[in-house]
Amino acid sequence: MAQPPVYIVGAAETPLGKVPDHNEFSMVAVAAQEALGEAGLRFSDVDALFTNYMGEEGSVQLGEYLGIQPRYAESSDMGGASFEFFVHHAMLAIAAGRCDVALVGYASRQRSRRNRKRASDSLDGSLTGQFEAPYGIHFPIGHYALSAARYMHQYGATLEHLSEVAVAARQWAALNPRAWVRDPLSLDDVMASPMICDPLRKLDCCLVTDGGGAIVIARKDRARDAVKTPVRILGAGESHVQWNVAQCPDLTVTPGVVSGREAFGMAGIRPGDVDVFEPYDNFTHAVLLYLEDLGFCGKGEAGDFIADGRLRPGGSLPSMTSGGGLSYCHPGALGILLLIEAVRQVRGEAGDRQVDGAEIAVAHGTGGLAFSTASTVVLARD
Repeated sequence: MAQPPVYIVGAAETPLGKVPDHNEFSMVAVAAQEALGEAGLRFSDVDALFTNYMGEEGSVQLGEYLGIQPRYAESSDMGGASFEFFVHHAMLAIAAGRCDVALVGYASRQRSRRNRKRASDSLDGSLTGQFEAPYGIHFPIGHYALSAARYMHQYGATLEHLSEVAVAARQWAALNPRAWVRDPLSLDDVMASPMICDPLRKLDCCLVTDGGGAIVIARKDRARDAVKTPVRILGAGESHVQWNVAQCPDLTVTPGVVSGREAFGMAGIRPGDVDVFEPYDNFTHAVLLYLEDLGFCGKGEAGDFIADGRLRPGGSLPSMTSGGGLSYCHPGALGILLLIEAVRQVRGEAGDRQVDGAEIAVAHGTGGLAFSTASTVVLARD
């Protein structure tokens, strides 16, 4: 049965970087007001609300702050992929008539609050606390370092391959005035940066910043009120595998295999149709895994696939076009910013970093420990 058309009709960032003069709720309110303005809608039009946990706060607390009493709501924690999950769920809810206008919002002040989780915080009665944390694995970088080491060993990926991801992200960030770091970066710079958790070096790892955003999703008749061009949600998919890294069946394969297959299948596209790719670049090697799992290249081939600058400005698969989590912003949960950048690229409003002729964009979110969750969203110019 054909899916009724559903659109993203508004998308906006919160204040980014280091934000001392807001709390998380007021940051979301700023972004939501701008996104609703793009949609030609008001807070009173919103009847569905989605947010990640935002620390310990969920949709009830956010709805109270924004004055929204939804008839459909969700605040599941799928880590950084939560927002791609929410787009999928909002699309299905709107198509089923359970809501008309959905607001997805998130903000974090992790840099200002200096409240990133430490390894010692996991020493509790959970499975992680009992069976992983006592052995010294650091949250979350230790889990991703295990994946990176296994991937490099199994498929022969090199430090140069990982570094190419960071360089590509930085070249895009240089074109984005809102990016946290914009200085030139070379492969040698990445490989010479301090070791954080072998084999991951400092510049293989994402930023720690404040930030967030909001997007508005609506059915076709409500999208007609939009001030800016509505962007159609062509397809979405989701999956999750495990939380504890010891339960991961393969450290070189992510649940993106499933989410990508579902999203591309719903959208009726193939990897070669994608004009812009917005992957969750929390660590450099992660992008290599996503390229393989979503079918852009074969397993173990991503390093060579990107070695000629394919992801950089002017490359054949422009990726991380905002600068990504590695150079633009990483507010603890990056997925909402991937969607915002994808929307801007499809609308043709990304300024100096605009990809010529961008009609189909893919936002791919992941979360958890060693790729626990994944959700993929395909967006298109209608």
